Amino acid sequence: MQSGTLLISKPFLGDPNFERSVVLICRDESAHGTFGLVLNRLTTLTLGDVLDLPDPVPAVQEIPLYLGGPVEQNTLHYVHRVASLPGANFLGQDVYWGGDFELLLEMLVSGTVPVADVRLFAGYSGWSEGQLAAEMREQTWIRQPASAGKVFTLASDAFWRDILREKGGRFKVLANYPVDPSLN
Repeated sequence: MQSGTLLISKPFLGDPNFERSVVLICRDESAHGTFGLVLNRLTTLTLGDVLDLPDPVPAVQEIPLYLGGPVEQNTLHYVHRVASLPGANFLGQDVYWGGDFELLLEMLVSGTVPVADVRLFAGYSGWSEGQLAAEMREQTWIRQPASAGKVFTLASDAFWRDILREKGGRFKVLANYPVDPSLN
């Protein structure tokens, strides 16, 4: 699976960790497994809630945290649009993962990087070697290749539905699938 690919959960997945979720694949290595971030699970936490910031700039303090997945939720991960950030991994479409976090904070505090160009995540989604390939064979996920740029263009609360609608065709129908079909 290529970095920058989006995985869209099918509406009947049944796993509360990934129900109606969209995962950005950041790394997929056969020897180490797959690392991704759920893009549409906003928490009530902000950066100021989890870090003591040296210069308490309100806009930086209030950057929201997303739940990146069920693994190691005490870790902080980030995607951004800062091509010059040392150590950042290019995911495609002007989107990067990781890099020098201290420098990124400095750039946010100074205003050289807009807050809107950074997404922060508590935890991540991980698959062991071969696990995601098995889930793909079982058709658990819908693949949207080369779509990292959607991170910053679709609203997080409607991300799952909007990305399916964008795909069109049979996927557009899935976007309207009820959360609980028995209530239909």
